[in-house]
This record gives sequence, structure tokens and C-alpha cells, in this order.
Amino acid sequence: MGRGRLPRATFGMSDAVAIRLTVNGARVERLVAPRLNLVDFLRDELGLTGTHWSCEHGACGACTVLIDGALARGCLVFAIQLDGANVETIEGLTESGALAEVQAAFHARNAVQCGFCSAGMLLAADALLRRNPEPSREQIRAALSGNYCRCTGYHAIVDAVADAARERARRKP
Repeated sequence: MGRGRLPRATFGMSDAVAIRLTVNGARVERLVAPRLNLVDFLRDELGLTGTHWSCEHGACGACTVLIDGALARGCLVFAIQLDGANVETIEGLTESGALAEVQAAFHARNAVQCGFCSAGMLLAADALLRRNPEPSREQIRAALSGNYCRCTGYHAIVDAVADAARERARRKP
């Protein structure tokens, strides 16, 4: 269990709430405890473990996901708030190929070490490149400022995002 969260056994079925949402393109229907947060829902209920727990305060970015196309911190959202929503995780964006250039650039620039922050970093980088295909280094730093990395520092990560932007521009018809 860990991290001070209540075990599921403390919630009776009468407390459960039915939710319907789309996760990585698949319709999902579940009964969930009212205080079950999105990270636990994704990891424990759906087996999507790419979204990580870290600070539990929305400060580090390890739990970053997309909710209806906007970046969000999964640790700050209850699953019941997502009834009718569209959620995209690192698994969905990886399988769809949406992150291919960003992942390749992170690999080429050695912008990962332990990998714990990578899912959040990749999602934040992709979201930036979707809205701004040619960001400056300052814009990249600002877009990633809510995602902490304890291993690599940020130079390789900023270089990787800049490389991914150039690759996307090169591939554009």
C-alpha cells in the first residue's frame, strides 16, 4: 500500500461511484472509491504503470497525464472527477507513435538516467511541441519547469526537445 493512502478495504461498495471515461482511446467503466486519485486508478485498476507517484503534491510532474488534451497532475485529481473525460497516458501516446521523435531525441541526447521523471517530461515536451512546433530554448525550459529531474540535469533534456522540434519540422510535408 504505502504512501499513507487508505487501503481499498476501508471503502464499502455503497461508497463506490460509477465512472465512464476514455483512457488511451479505450472506453472504461468502473466503480471507484470517492477518494481514489487518478494515479492509483491508472496504476491499480487499469495496470498503466507509466504514470508515477513521487511528491503527491503536484509539484514534481512525475504523475503528468493529459485530461481532455490538457496537461494535468494525476495525484491531484480524483478518478470520480473524470466521468466522461478523455485521459491520455504515456502508454497511449507511446503506442500511437505520438512521442516517437521526442523519445528518439531523449535517447540520442542521453536525456534519461533513472527514467522516473521521463513519462512526465515526455508528455510535457509533446504538449509544448503540439502548441508551439518551433519553441525557443527559453520556451522549452518554461514548459518543462513543472517537471523535476533528479538525475540528468536539464541541459540534455532541453537539447532533446529542441532536436525533436527540428525533427518534427523536417518531417512535415
